[in-house]
Amino acid sequence: MNYRFAVVLTILISSKAFSQKIEKEYLIENKYLNIPIDMKQERQRVQFALGEDTLTYAEIRIADNEIDYWVFADLSQWKGEKLKLVFNKQAKGIECIYQSDKIEGEDSLYRGTNRPQFHFTTRRGWNNDPNGLVYHDGGYHLFYQHNPYENQWGNMHWGHAVSKDLLHWEELNPALYPDKMGTMFSGSAVIDKENTGGWGKNTMIAFYTAAGKNMTQNLAYSMNNGRSFIKYAGNPILGPDRDPKVFWYEPSGVWVMVLYEDNYFAIYNSKDLKNWEYKSKTKGFFECPELFELHVDGNVNNKKWVMYGASGTYMIGNFDGEVFTPEQGKYFYSWGSQYAAQTFNNIPGERRIQIGWGRIEQSGMPFNQMMLFPTELTLRTTREGIRLFCEPIREIEKLHDKNYAWKNLTLKEANKKLNEIDNDLLHVKMDVEIEHGLDLKIFYKGNPVIYYDGNFNRFNGAPYTCTYPGIFRFDIELIIDKTSIECYIDKGKLFISDALKKPKKNDGLQLEGDIKIHSLEAYEMKSIWE
Repeated sequence: MNYRFAVVLTILISSKAFSQKIEKEYLIENKYLNIPIDMKQERQRVQFALGEDTLTYAEIRIADNEIDYWVFADLSQWKGEKLKLVFNKQAKGIECIYQSDKIEGEDSLYRGTNRPQFHFTTRRGWNNDPNGLVYHDGGYHLFYQHNPYENQWGNMHWGHAVSKDLLHWEELNPALYPDKMGTMFSGSAVIDKENTGGWGKNTMIAFYTAAGKNMTQNLAYSMNNGRSFIKYAGNPILGPDRDPKVFWYEPSGVWVMVLYEDNYFAIYNSKDLKNWEYKSKTKGFFECPELFELHVDGNVNNKKWVMYGASGTYMIGNFDGEVFTPEQGKYFYSWGSQYAAQTFNNIPGERRIQIGWGRIEQSGMPFNQMMLFPTELTLRTTREGIRLFCEPIREIEKLHDKNYAWKNLTLKEANKKLNEIDNDLLHVKMDVEIEHGLDLKIFYKGNPVIYYDGNFNRFNGAPYTCTYPGIFRFDIELIIDKTSIECYIDKGKLFISDALKKPKKNDGLQLEGDIKIHSLEAYEMKSIWE
């Protein structure tokens, strides 16, 4: 690849004993700074500064000979100013860094071979935990753990994307950057409707862990609907541990923070979002706490609270604003790739909508990992007791394109009809019953993706209790994208997500087993990027 040379205003090189420092200064005239990456190079520390003030820093694999892919820094908020980059060591790729109003490779940004077509993925770099999910002023805000400079974990920023329908996402510039207190780890966001924090009514406030020498809890506030944040001058607001989940508890008129501490979740209260008082703890959870209330079976007079952690294991109980009292659990509702799922604060109405991190490699791409499809959580009574259910949001119907529907099919008939669908983007629903034997398998392009073992009562290895004893009949819903499959068993009693393997065949979905298909629906899906 030919090198592109930036317009460099100054190059200053100074030596200190055994080290060399390279400084490059740019008058910011364009939106992006495009940076070449070579994954074979060691990371070097790069400082971003305006004048004498360091804005942020990152560990970046600046290309030296070959360029594997390009990443970018969004400079739009500093247009007209002089930006100085300070490098630890020389690399040929430093001379390739250039400004532009376009991202290098922008024309094919969402058309890559392995780019998911109806799941959120970041334009470049790495993403993991969803953070700060909040609805405000007509938009759903998705913040997330983000490395803008590499397709592997590191340099934790808060990435930011917004959507009006939970389907189509516009990625904005990062919301939170590493600073002297550390990189930006996970957290949550709220809307301060009554100005309890003193920054004005309806201010968006983000709570995050800064991962420096020590973990600390901090806050930042936004006066422009999340487009930029000001970090609170009084940070940190709490000491060690991580992943603060904050929400408003109306009965007591207090803010509640649930914080991961060692092997338990600690609960704090605050009146002003700055000063927090410890109240209680619940043992047995790890990372990324959640705590919220749901109706049982849709009954407004019967409510329970759900506490869960990053793995998706949960307890059901009661909460008085200070103490969570478990009554049932721990159970699990998800299995496979999902981790660190979070639900939205401030959504109008009673919906509890969740987005999870899909730990799925995006092979050969300049981005990595993905967000799973948004789901709605409900509590329902089962034969085993009250359980958490998880189903794709109803808005999925807006992505439906060509559709198919059949009833009362044999295995041979079903496979023939599925084989005639020529599309890699699918939403499929089936009511299927094992008539003889104990096994059911679903294949996609020659690989087993969903498999039920009636001997050990397991779906894809996850223990599963049939709705009715001795009847092996299941409602199965599948969502298939370029690199992933999500499966909802019996209206979301069990949610399974996984990566798709390299195809062995080209025959799409196929079923196996001595089964009867009571009904089968399939929808070809539209891309959210078109």
